[in-house]
Amino acid sequence: MAFSPLILLTALLHGYIGLRLVPAWAGEPLVQWLLSGLLAASALLMPGSLFARRARQDRLTLALTWAGLLFMGLFSSLFVLTLLRDVLLLAASAWQAATTPWSGFATAAMLSGRAVPLLALLVTAIGFLNARRTAAIVPVDVPIAGLPKALEGFTIAQISDIHVGPTIGREYLDAIVRKVNRLEADLVAVTGDLVDGRVPELSAHVAPLADLHSRHGTFFVTGNHEYYSGAEAWVTELQRIGLRVLQNEHVVIRHEGEPLLLAGVTDYSAHHFDPARRSDPQAAMAGAPHDALVRVLLAHQPRSAEAAERAGFHLQLSGHTHGGQFWPWNHFVPLQQPFTAGLHRLRQLWVYTSRGTGYWGPPKRFGAPSEITHLRLVPDTA
Repeated sequence: MAFSPLILLTALLHGYIGLRLVPAWAGEPLVQWLLSGLLAASALLMPGSLFARRARQDRLTLALTWAGLLFMGLFSSLFVLTLLRDVLLLAASAWQAATTPWSGFATAAMLSGRAVPLLALLVTAIGFLNARRTAAIVPVDVPIAGLPKALEGFTIAQISDIHVGPTIGREYLDAIVRKVNRLEADLVAVTGDLVDGRVPELSAHVAPLADLHSRHGTFFVTGNHEYYSGAEAWVTELQRIGLRVLQNEHVVIRHEGEPLLLAGVTDYSAHHFDPARRSDPQAAMAGAPHDALVRVLLAHQPRSAEAAERAGFHLQLSGHTHGGQFWPWNHFVPLQQPFTAGLHRLRQLWVYTSRGTGYWGPPKRFGAPSEITHLRLVPDTA
């Protein structure tokens, strides 16, 4: 979408919110001016944040990007709640027309019009705090049929969708790394969408990943945002700082003498950016040793699961969805992905979808908390 049409659309949507909410504050001119000013600032700053470069720049640009993204989160709640209010008011009007007029309709319209911006501000404030805190540890037991004794209790620390960029930098990632290291996992998996920007701009902010510690190392697969940001350069950089990048390939990890096959595929959409990097779970399995009775796949998007199940994997670790990040967008994820969050079964394959360890776009999480996932392999006793 071109810049000018986007500005026009943004202005029209903010205008709609203003026309529906500002009159509800009749008799409160100061509040009306504040709300109008807030909407005007949002309409001006939001488009700029969308078209700003995805990495950190000078302080003024960074401050404007921060403001635009905060307003984007607020606008989302304002728009959805205003639309929901109008639907309810329309239903109430239709009910009145079909039955007896309701004397309290005008009062309800006024009170709901005042409630919407207050509720939107509250949700955005809570969402901001949720997004900016260090992700919580989420323990998950994965039952594996025929799990060898030596692999019982094998642990994987999964982080995903951090989106280092304009509002997420080194300090944020440092806190994640420290929390992961306290788990003392057997291996660490980073399932894509690590960055929103180029290597020269963000390498210093991604550097803390070199400090990740686990028994068998840290493994990474690309997400779609790596391809927006120069995937090959990022693969080189991550390998330089000690991560093992798996691109349609596998490694065999010997744990207590027992082999575990760990594979990784490029992002489901990688072929749109580089035809040679088409995601291929079958290729990732090629040459797998027959004695590797547990096969784990790292794949950024859950929709790799069908191909992963056909290839013979037992567990797929994914991200991408953010669990919807904040209401009501969690209800739209199933339109694109088979799983939104958590552990699910696809025939013989377990799929765990992380809600993500950071956030994308607005610094806002509501109803979809960020996570550092601590997965443990356990025998399937069913």
